[in-house]
Amino acid sequence: MPSSIPRSAAVSAVVAAALAAGLLASSASAAEDGATGTRVHDIQGTTRVSPLVGKQVTGVTGIVTGVRTYGSRGFWIQDPEADANPATSEGLFVFTSSVPTVAVGDAVSLNGTVTEYVPGGLNSGNQSLTQLSKPTVTVLSKGNAVPAPVTISGWSVPDAYAPEGDPAAGGSINGLTLAPETYALDYYESLEGSNVRIDSSRVVGATDPYAELWVTVKPWENDNRRGGTVYGSYESQNTGRLQIQSLTPLAQQPFPKANVGDRLTGTTEGPLDFNQFGGYTLTARTLGTVQDNGLERESTDRQHKNELAVATYNVENLDPSDPQEKFDALAKAVVDNLASPDILALEEIQDNNGAKNDGTVAADQTVKKFTDAITAAGGPAYEWRSVDPQNNKDGGEPGGNIRQVFLFNPERVSFTDRAGADATTTPTAVTGGKGRAALTLSPGRIDPANTAWDSSRKPLAGEFVFRGRTVFVIANHFGSKGGDEGLTSHHQPPNRSSEAKRLLQAQAVNAFVKDIVAIEKQADVLVVGDINDFEFSGTTQALTDGGALYPAVKSLPRAERYSYVYQGNSQVLDQILTSPGVHHFEYDSVHINAEFADQDSDHDPQVLRFRP
Repeated sequence: MPSSIPRSAAVSAVVAAALAAGLLASSASAAEDGATGTRVHDIQGTTRVSPLVGKQVTGVTGIVTGVRTYGSRGFWIQDPEADANPATSEGLFVFTSSVPTVAVGDAVSLNGTVTEYVPGGLNSGNQSLTQLSKPTVTVLSKGNAVPAPVTISGWSVPDAYAPEGDPAAGGSINGLTLAPETYALDYYESLEGSNVRIDSSRVVGATDPYAELWVTVKPWENDNRRGGTVYGSYESQNTGRLQIQSLTPLAQQPFPKANVGDRLTGTTEGPLDFNQFGGYTLTARTLGTVQDNGLERESTDRQHKNELAVATYNVENLDPSDPQEKFDALAKAVVDNLASPDILALEEIQDNNGAKNDGTVAADQTVKKFTDAITAAGGPAYEWRSVDPQNNKDGGEPGGNIRQVFLFNPERVSFTDRAGADATTTPTAVTGGKGRAALTLSPGRIDPANTAWDSSRKPLAGEFVFRGRTVFVIANHFGSKGGDEGLTSHHQPPNRSSEAKRLLQAQAVNAFVKDIVAIEKQADVLVVGDINDFEFSGTTQALTDGGALYPAVKSLPRAERYSYVYQGNSQVLDQILTSPGVHHFEYDSVHINAEFADQDSDHDPQVLRFRP
């Protein structure tokens, strides 16, 4: 069933709380309770919040343009007689809670309460959806023509993304008068609930497990050669992205499977909704046809004899209960697409019984099942090193105890083992002299007692030797972006609260690298892993502070800098950063997952080759 945000019967309570908190505002010019013959554009108003919020209205008329029988049940109406104000939408969602009894083309008259529903709750930062709740519905006639759709195109969507939020309202844009000819978010909001259409458009976000995909109506906007649209800065939003869902239940019509670069051809038409997971969404009454553009998975070059290949790969909560097919597919990717790197840092390796929350922390069975699969796929007999976390102390799925693991090919590289106190709680440190640095614990965890790592994965540091040269690798999985507001937040710019923790984590890793370089100026240090942040972020800036590290992804053309696709944005989350001692390297973001509907993981692995 397509993803949708259920709306409870307590919508009015949410609105009351929002009004009390000042997040939603009612207009002084609002009609009195019981206003008769209210038009849809009167309800929508010229801001994001209805001037009639909380009011009872009667005699609201329109033509039904879409019916949703799953999730948030209800239907959309549209007034066929538009006013002259481009800021006021002529469409409206009618929330019924039960399966609606109306049909597309019905002319209806409605009584009900005007409400503002915030998908995800008030603390999510999401914009609210203006709707009519607790409706009384009278069908006036049937079989009417649906009002002509507004065509959303690259020429109709403004290039500027959103106005700055009002400082007096906590950075909110809710109270600002819409400027649909100036800002993309205002343009979409001015069409909230309206019947809209797009013509043939390129897919920029593959079909996901919730029967959704993303297209762009601006194929030229930050495009790349594989068909995506790249997210390159906080100030350069991709305004042409639009989420697509279908109003037809999946049991009646399966949702099409599409990869990035495919085309959604023909006409896609239906009401414009707003939901928690993506914001403005075209809920298609008529869905176009997917044209396969033949996107293929990439393979990196094999390292030369005197080159060391180091890779990082988030394998998405891998545990022994996963089907053998997942292990085999991941293993095949290591061998065929990553060319069997000499060192492979894995993120999201779960313990031996996965999410079963019984105190198990060891992951030897998980790793063995994976390394066996790699050997079976024709790869090397990897050895491995890791440090088990404390139970339920490193975040992730409860009971899963995800951690980073080093795999290495013993025929090409050796691991320097230095045991000592309990490596789970005792930090590894940098020691050495005469221009040679070393780790006190190898493998060891960096500063595990630091509050920056509370409920988060601790960095795993290890010493390797390749052709007589020591290489330090630090495997990371920084805190997630959970809690951040979406790009369509009513706060502009959105609140990115999760950055505070990653900033502290980056500072800790940066300080550790500086300790190594202070002893051995030309040390080969690689900081790798799921950094969960962009190459232009404050997190990356903190990692590189003082010239301690360089984000190798920046060696790629801007259009090739991505490892993850989120809401149609191709963006960087996974990184490899190099110390000044790593003078020459080749970097590759190997696109095998993020752009595809069929994924072995949701991340693309990264590979760096250099000569120590």
